[in-house]
Amino acid sequence: MNILGLDALVFGVDDVAACSQYLTDYGLTPVDTSAAGGRFEALDGSAIIIAHQDDATLPPALPTRSMLRKTVYGVADAATLEAIAAELGKDRTVRRLADGSLESSDDSGFVLGFQVSVRRAISLPAEAINAPGAPAQRGPNVVAVDEQAVVQPRTLSHVVYFVPDLEQAESFYTKRLGFRCTDRLLGAGPFLQPAGTLEHHTLFMIKTPAFMQGVEHFTFHLGGPSELMLAGTRLVNQGYQSFWGPGRHKFGSNWFWYFNSPLGCHVEYDADMDLHDASWQPRSVPMSADASQLFLFHPRDKWAPGGPPPAAAGAAPASH
Repeated sequence: MNILGLDALVFGVDDVAACSQYLTDYGLTPVDTSAAGGRFEALDGSAIIIAHQDDATLPPALPTRSMLRKTVYGVADAATLEAIAAELGKDRTVRRLADGSLESSDDSGFVLGFQVSVRRAISLPAEAINAPGAPAQRGPNVVAVDEQAVVQPRTLSHVVYFVPDLEQAESFYTKRLGFRCTDRLLGAGPFLQPAGTLEHHTLFMIKTPAFMQGVEHFTFHLGGPSELMLAGTRLVNQGYQSFWGPGRHKFGSNWFWYFNSPLGCHVEYDADMDLHDASWQPRSVPMSADASQLFLFHPRDKWAPGGPPPAAAGAAPASH
């Protein structure tokens, strides 16, 4: 199945205005939005879509009332859509929507959408660094720091589910949709990669009791760790609560910074994720704080030598 990655996540929320403001402050661009909700896009067109939780056009909520109503995957072509319809149609309802997309559900009850991807090709430079012993990526007089830099999420990276039956959930994605496990945190769950991307993971699942089933977090890619630090600092300065980070994960190697949100889940910035092809051999290690992050910083207020000790900025991050 040539599934490229996430095109959109659809939420039914209790406070549309707060969620709209949050997603805009996070850096997404409002598209066709109103007081009823709408679409908030990254640079490549992948998006978060919100509506009020009572909106009749939304798929039904999970029994846990998780605000995530639908996960929409982008696929390479119409042939892939037909292959998915044929596969899932063997044992469950597959709906063909007016826009040409498919809608069904996984074995855990999460509603899934599939469409020929709406992602736009983007061509942007990565963060440039200068390091002794390597050719300079920034020439003389090219300054790296720009406090006024515009930081915009580039693409929807991944989503993390809480699932009660991990084995059943993983089997659905690997055996029915062609995902593969790139790494595994024993006691937590697998990192899963669809066939149409080399990114370390598009989906991560964590085993939890049934009453917790839902979404733990989602994230968009930024252009590098400096963008991540700048974007996260701006969110803290706007009064949003830091949950975990900034830091760098071990599996996937991506830089991270998580925040609380009004969408009923955490929202992450990430940057610089590993790529893996079919020759990669998955790693498995027990879940622990040391397995989850290479290092972790705590945000603090700005400080200069000779001043009083810096105070913490935002809430102290929770540890895993």
